[in-house]
Amino acid sequence: MPAKAQEKQKLIDKEGKRIDGRNPDELRPIKIEVGVLSNADGSAYIEQGKCKILAGVYGPRETHPKHLALPDRALLQCRYHMAPFSVEERKSPAPSRREIELSKVIREALEPAVFLEYYPRTSIDLFIEVLQADGGTRGAAITMASLALADAGIPMKDLVVACAAGKVEGKLVLDLSDAEDKLGEADLPVAYMPTIDAVTLLQMDGNLTLEEFEQTVNMALNGCKQIYKIQKEALKAKYVALKEVAEE
Repeated sequence: MPAKAQEKQKLIDKEGKRIDGRNPDELRPIKIEVGVLSNADGSAYIEQGKCKILAGVYGPRETHPKHLALPDRALLQCRYHMAPFSVEERKSPAPSRREIELSKVIREALEPAVFLEYYPRTSIDLFIEVLQADGGTRGAAITMASLALADAGIPMKDLVVACAAGKVEGKLVLDLSDAEDKLGEADLPVAYMPTIDAVTLLQMDGNLTLEEFEQTVNMALNGCKQIYKIQKEALKAKYVALKEVAEE
């Protein structure tokens, strides 16, 4: 869509519906699968709206290069990468500054959940590939990467789930799409461990009043709790399927 046409587009109509027909507090449709890669120790796939993201986990294994090994815990390494075909205009396959930054952000959001001290002098390598981007890839990647770690059998305090809320045309909304993210007034992603009620990531881009900030955080946390149920169901579904195969 041309930039001028996109600027004129109303993101919220007179009835309060968003451009994709959702209510302000409604998540995009979510589909999650666990154990989708046979060559990885753990893997997961997520579709959240038009976002499609795949993750593979390898390890714990020997650290390369060896000088990066930590004597008291495992080294969690994360690579977030967007495929050249994941966006409308072909993206360079080389790592961008944003991808390097999000690799760090995702790693730091996941580290508090993992018992890294169980595996000193090893590395746990996490590879995230965005196949199709449509806003909220950071949150969807964290949600799915957490499941890939669990699928690899790595001990965790809790699954980490992430969701964003923000402000669009003066209204607070949940789980922003690409157009809402780009043209809205604020975007606030949150990563959360629901069982122990701990936030592992809180970022904000844009401007909100103190009251709006508190409401937006609570909206994002409510979104996280909804996605958390889908996470657990997806993880359970894999092992129910394995049990059924074993009993045949």
